[in-house]
Amino acid sequence: MEVEIGRGKKGRRAYGFDDIAIVPSRRTRDPDDVDISWALGPYRFELPLLASAMDGVVSPATAIELNRIGGLGVLNLEGIWSRYEDAEAKLAEIATTPPEGATQLMQRVYDEPVKVELIAQRVEEIKAAGAVAAGSLTPQHVTDYYEVALEAGLDILVIQGTVISAEHVSSKSEPLNLKEFTAEVPVPCIIGGCASYSTGLHLMRTGAVGVLVGVGPGAACTTRGVLGLGVPQATAIADVAAARAQHMLETGEYCNVIADGGMRTGGDVSKAIACGADAVMIGSPLARARQAPGRGFHWGMATFHPSLPRGTRVTTRQDGTLEEIVLGPAHENDGTFNLMGALRTSMATCGYEDIRDFQRAEVMIAPSLQTEGKQLQQSQAVGMGSNGRAGVSNGVAVSDD
Repeated sequence: MEVEIGRGKKGRRAYGFDDIAIVPSRRTRDPDDVDISWALGPYRFELPLLASAMDGVVSPATAIELNRIGGLGVLNLEGIWSRYEDAEAKLAEIATTPPEGATQLMQRVYDEPVKVELIAQRVEEIKAAGAVAAGSLTPQHVTDYYEVALEAGLDILVIQGTVISAEHVSSKSEPLNLKEFTAEVPVPCIIGGCASYSTGLHLMRTGAVGVLVGVGPGAACTTRGVLGLGVPQATAIADVAAARAQHMLETGEYCNVIADGGMRTGGDVSKAIACGADAVMIGSPLARARQAPGRGFHWGMATFHPSLPRGTRVTTRQDGTLEEIVLGPAHENDGTFNLMGALRTSMATCGYEDIRDFQRAEVMIAPSLQTEGKQLQQSQAVGMGSNGRAGVSNGVAVSDD
């Protein structure tokens, strides 16, 4: 329902994860009977989890580890790992730079050109360990680098930008035709981000096996402040999920909806699936892993833009392993560990058997969900007293996005 913003402008009301709640149904189920696996093209993964293509989150080593435990790590093929032979030295430099100089330093670090031989080397490292190799390229450079990545064994190509449309207009250059490109590439393609029904539907029509949903919700992203655009994730996911249904009616093809960003707890992940997502892509929760290459820091792909940075370097404490964050056991009560266990328990508590079944869950607008009856937790800054997140003030997690 539209509301009047002014005499000449109306707009829909949109909702984020903190605005909604999943309503338990009449049935419950044993968690051991819940299936949270999902398919992406010819690949099946035990966990509906992708790690964001961010240099502070995914290295070849963490991509291999995530694949081992059932998820998928996406390596930024235009990032530090493809610009420097000794990527660890540059990551250490970013981690030791004071906040006031972090953005300028990263602009200098990322000014180093991408080297095609390093793209091949990083993909080969992942493949040599027997893992599924997924890599991210921007629309501006995908035609420059995708062939060398494919020759090295890339299994899944992610074409990713702040906002991607299927109909880019330019008077300066020949725009990438996503539909033609996707049809020619011999591996599954994921494309995003988007945040609306119409854009999601157009991206699905390119032949992508998955569409990323999220414009600006990430913990390190400042797009919403710099550009003033974005849609809260609960509404964005539900809208693109509706586009998936329309696309399936038109073509008979199922395109995965992947919620990208804005999730830091198991409850957020569960709400994303209940709103219609098939899987989630997360960054900041994994940046706190001891194996994370960011050494306690997290930043996005637009943080180092040479003329208009749209991200920031944020701090997180590395206080758990990747496996503990993803699969547990949890030693914190704020929902930031054992994310997949929380999803499984949420589905079981509501009686749903698998991901597509859970997408039909009843959802309610519930702005008091985070605060009702939680006065003691709030006053003591524990549990949900940190807004259901890890304690930002104690440096346990990144600040609110």
